[in-house]
Amino acid sequence: MTERRARPDPTANARKHTWRRVTRPTAPPPPTPHSQQPAPDAPQPPNPPAAGIVEAALYRDGVRVATPASLADTFRELREQPDGMAWIGLARPTEAELLSLAAEFDLHELALEDALEAHQRPKLERYGDTLFVVLRAARYLDAPEEVDFGELHVFVGPDFVITVRHSAAPDLSGVRRRLEETPDLLKLGPEAVLYAILDAVVDGYVPVVAGVQNDIDEIETEVFRGDPEVSRRIYELSREMVEFQRATRPLVSMLHSLMAGFAKYGTDEELQRYLRDVADHVTHTSERVDSFRQALADILTVNATLVTQQQNAEMRALAEAGFEQNEEIKKISSWAAILFAPTLVGTIYGMNFETMPELKWAAGYPFAILLMAVVCVSLYFIFKRRDWL
Repeated sequence: MTERRARPDPTANARKHTWRRVTRPTAPPPPTPHSQQPAPDAPQPPNPPAAGIVEAALYRDGVRVATPASLADTFRELREQPDGMAWIGLARPTEAELLSLAAEFDLHELALEDALEAHQRPKLERYGDTLFVVLRAARYLDAPEEVDFGELHVFVGPDFVITVRHSAAPDLSGVRRRLEETPDLLKLGPEAVLYAILDAVVDGYVPVVAGVQNDIDEIETEVFRGDPEVSRRIYELSREMVEFQRATRPLVSMLHSLMAGFAKYGTDEELQRYLRDVADHVTHTSERVDSFRQALADILTVNATLVTQQQNAEMRALAEAGFEQNEEIKKISSWAAILFAPTLVGTIYGMNFETMPELKWAAGYPFAILLMAVVCVSLYFIFKRRDWL
């Protein structure tokens, strides 16, 4: 991790299993407003924080000692606390605020540029004694049944932690509150804050996984029910899983990189166990996301097959209906031709012309009737032979 100032090392008995109990409570904490929420015992700032600052606090030996109202006050009070640590939380900060932080904490210009532009993929980079971490948080929205992704940038230095959020998620107020309730852990410094943030982001994936699993179960039912809108839902969920995969896969290598630096940076043993647990969780989540993508691809294939079968059945039904219609048309046409023959003969002999041959022939009427009968019977047998009747 980072080279930090010497701090009193808590006893093993004091912190044994405390971290897991604090950072993984049995019941989730109540939601807090997206604004500054100092601890009950902490002094209240005289003025509301400037726009972009969610909360800024100074800690010494794991206890909050100041809650500055502005970045300038934070810088000044940090200089007055040689053994202190500043934790500054920003949400959609302005360029001026980030430039002020960069000047005070010597943040690298490339990391600053990433924090300004956002839309970064998860990554871990080291600039001197400062770590720059990009995380993609996720939350499941029940009403629209979709996954909302957020972006979090974390600067971790020897005596400071700066979090920059570009979306509503994740809400770090719960992380700050739980750490403040366990000063023995918070006094471990910026590393403890970073690991707690990582754990909060990874834990936030759990309800997302559960929500997506429920969506996939519903989609399977809709596919076999023949819902015409299911293809669109499969496609939208597949795109969300691609985004989810981009958020979780890089975390695996990032956590392994942090674990590789345990010996070099003297990471506390309890934090080492904690980080390994987070790595296990994110690996499991990444595998679940991969399985979701494969399941959605299989469901899409099945849906395409079912749609093709349905279309073939509809085309077959249309063809059969067309065939039956053609048979009816044949019958109607045949009878029309049979009826047309006597009409034609009668029409010719009904014309009033004196010069017509056989006009005064005595056998003309019987001959006309016989001719009509012969033509009709002939046509009937011809059509019958061709299965038109």
